Amino acid sequence: MSCQWSVIRATRMRPSVSCVAAMASSLAVCRLHMRGRGSLVKCLRRVDTFLHRHTGSNAVAAPGETLRKDESGITCIKKCIHSIVEYFLLAVEKDRRKSLYAVQTERQEQARRSVLISCPARTNEKKFLKYLSRHGDIKNYFFYESYGVYAVVEFANQESVASLLEGTDVPSISHESMVPFKSRLLSLKNLGSVDSPKQQLGKQCQSQTTPPINELIQRLSKEESIDQQVTSLTEAYQLTEENSRLRFLVCSLLSDIAAAYFPESIIKPFGSSVNGFGKLGCDLDMFLDLDGITGKRANMPQSDLSLEYQMKRANSERAVTQSILSVIGECVDQFGPGCVGVQKILNARCPLVRFAHQPSGFQCDLTANNRVAMKSTELLYLYGELDPRVRCLVFTVRCWARAHGITSSIPGAWITNFSLTIMVLFFLQKRSPPIIPTLNHLRDLAGPADQSVIEGNDCTFVSDFSKIQLQNNTETLEQLLREFFDFYATFAFSKMSINIRKGKEQNKPEVAMLHIQNPFETSLNVSKNVNASQLERFVALCQESSWLFQQSETNTPRGGKGGNTSTPWGLAAILLPSQVSGVKSRKRRKREPASERIKSLLESLKSNSQQKQKKT
Repeated sequence: MSCQWSVIRATRMRPSVSCVAAMASSLAVCRLHMRGRGSLVKCLRRVDTFLHRHTGSNAVAAPGETLRKDESGITCIKKCIHSIVEYFLLAVEKDRRKSLYAVQTERQEQARRSVLISCPARTNEKKFLKYLSRHGDIKNYFFYESYGVYAVVEFANQESVASLLEGTDVPSISHESMVPFKSRLLSLKNLGSVDSPKQQLGKQCQSQTTPPINELIQRLSKEESIDQQVTSLTEAYQLTEENSRLRFLVCSLLSDIAAAYFPESIIKPFGSSVNGFGKLGCDLDMFLDLDGITGKRANMPQSDLSLEYQMKRANSERAVTQSILSVIGECVDQFGPGCVGVQKILNARCPLVRFAHQPSGFQCDLTANNRVAMKSTELLYLYGELDPRVRCLVFTVRCWARAHGITSSIPGAWITNFSLTIMVLFFLQKRSPPIIPTLNHLRDLAGPADQSVIEGNDCTFVSDFSKIQLQNNTETLEQLLREFFDFYATFAFSKMSINIRKGKEQNKPEVAMLHIQNPFETSLNVSKNVNASQLERFVALCQESSWLFQQSETNTPRGGKGGNTSTPWGLAAILLPSQVSGVKSRKRRKREPASERIKSLLESLKSNSQQKQKKT
């Protein structure tokens, strides 16, 4: 509050526009030399929110004094704070942005210095850390639950991991029946007395799943604006730092298995685990990267003679991929601790090995030679980093779609999350001015190092963020969410195809209910599976949500007494169960724009309002 009172007192000073610019400029200059940026950002946000709430009040009383409202001063200070917050956050964002390659490299190094330990339910945290610290400094650690309590421990260097493994025992019970494969998945045994509850874990176990939809709706109903609701939903759904670390560690553990046959290979996560659009609990898609297998690492004197490895030849690259995945899948099944339910699906369009990793709770898909998917991951990551509104809108639309059964974890005629993401990107390209550039524009900005052609497909786009100049679009998250539903409620799906490479509609090249062009494999339709009824449900729900956003009764915060309960409003209202089903035509939807759910909700709101008026 001291920060807030300081700003309130400063309203008497009436800072000029030049003062605003000077403050923003000086803050930007010193941003690289400041510590605790996160605390400052939170402070600025609190001040901004405080001023926003109190701008309309008649007076604000500070402890020991009374301040009269000075409208011009408050307005000037508010603009100043907005300028500082926006400028500072933009500077921090630009400072923070890294390429996907840089992020993956950093995460892989963290994973190589880490171990995964199964812990007893009653574990003394201090004793546990002291025991591990004998092997070296611990840089990071956290606990989580999945078929028991587990700890991810990152050491400062890999030598500490080697020392820990050298001091680790093999299981003493039924030793003959154990597969003697040593990994960095360990079990902690408590040989002493059981610790009392006060001596147990002090660090809370990290959640690995999203909150239930009912709990999320309650949380969103307590927010003060739709923008805050969208931000709150994103924070609740997106992968946490700990979950991302765990995903890379699982890949690193599996790399140790693959290294028995291919020492220079590496298993990397791709898709939603790293593109910035993954939610807690999503599958872990992995890619066996064999491109690092090369020869001639040593500098040898020039000679007329040279040696090369003898390698077995196969009929095709696909046959090689199938053979490799078959062997790795067998190793994972027979030797991988915690890997269960292994399925080798080798005849699919993209051969894969599917299994569950019980210690982490992840459902895993391992593929090889899937380079186009890796480029798609990189592209989505880039779009998400360009503007924070991109990820917020994608998370919100995906959550809305899942709440209404538009998407499903079961394969079928539903719209996929990838298709929804492309639809959001296309919508953002169509804004005026555009929020994100087209893929063709990103290709034109690419340098020689960015050139990429995979199996005849042009996968080239710029990777240097500094080369991408965005246009000045200031639309809020609330505006964008409203316009998204309006856009697709009237989109000509029967004639047009969605194309983020060009950023504009084009005539459908083939017969399909929903046609979304694959960004790189342009002859493919990523939504070919969607049938007529599912597309009609999507359009009907877009119309319903658009209509609901226009109703003041459901688009205004309506908190209960003491802030303990709140009636669903805004984003929370459109996540409630819908009655849209079996709609046969758009004409019928126009005659019945609101579902029975919305009508009953509005009647309930009016009834509650009338009862309150009678009491007063």
